[in-house]
Amino acid sequence: MDFRGELQRAKREFRESGYAEIDAELLLAQVLGITRMELHNTVIVERVLENFENSDDLFEQFEALCVRRLGGEPVQYITGVAYFCDLSLQVGRGVLIPRPETELLVENVLPHLRSLDRATSVIDLGSGSGAIAIAIAAQIPLAHVIAVENDPEALVWLRKNIEANDVDVRVVPEDVEDALQGVKADLVVANPPYIPNDQDLPFEVKNYEPHPALFGGKGGMEIPRRFIRAAARLLKDGGIFVMEHGEDQASTVEEALRADFTDIRIHNDLNNRPRWTSAQRVSR
Repeated sequence: MDFRGELQRAKREFRESGYAEIDAELLLAQVLGITRMELHNTVIVERVLENFENSDDLFEQFEALCVRRLGGEPVQYITGVAYFCDLSLQVGRGVLIPRPETELLVENVLPHLRSLDRATSVIDLGSGSGAIAIAIAAQIPLAHVIAVENDPEALVWLRKNIEANDVDVRVVPEDVEDALQGVKADLVVANPPYIPNDQDLPFEVKNYEPHPALFGGKGGMEIPRRFIRAAARLLKDGGIFVMEHGEDQASTVEEALRADFTDIRIHNDLNNRPRWTSAQRVSR
């Protein structure tokens, strides 16, 4: 197998079809059973190829994966892996693929938790794959992290990722509006479905990722409002709520928070677009 030639051919085809060239590297690495970085080490690749009797089988496997990607299937679903905050998370049909925008939210939450310098309680509402909950648990050993998720398919991936990353995260398979009655937390984080129901999405998102994890109702705010009400119920006085939202929803989110929260702050993503909001629970 001329793996370099096959890789360049696939990259060219991906580029001409509007897909990222890096996807070809990820798929070839998947077939060879190595990391993408190892793919650039000729010695490692040749050693791997020596263990296969028929390199044509590898070519066929690689070609099959490329066909799936060119058909619109997300590369994370094909490889079964998504990378988030230095974590490797298992993903597949039925669970939302973690986005880089959410990494920034986590990176800004961690300093707050470290500043408390004590055991803290954290609730991740609508946890999905567990990306936020697991990233916090991995970085803050004193945090007691609870992941709330009621979708059966997402729960499978959530539990797999907790086990694979060896973190202490409690799973609560309940709806956010009813979960954890009587419990109070220092921090509630959420990345709820917030896309308006009538908004069109790229083919690979619309046709592969779970709609319940994407669409937030009319104007995209019906479900985020439910999460805001749940956060108000679950937070201690003075506790912090952090929620991701659409770039055009910041003012609506701020308005929805005013009844129960103060110190409302809108935060931008790396493209300088309003992406998430933090607020402090007022004393009752």
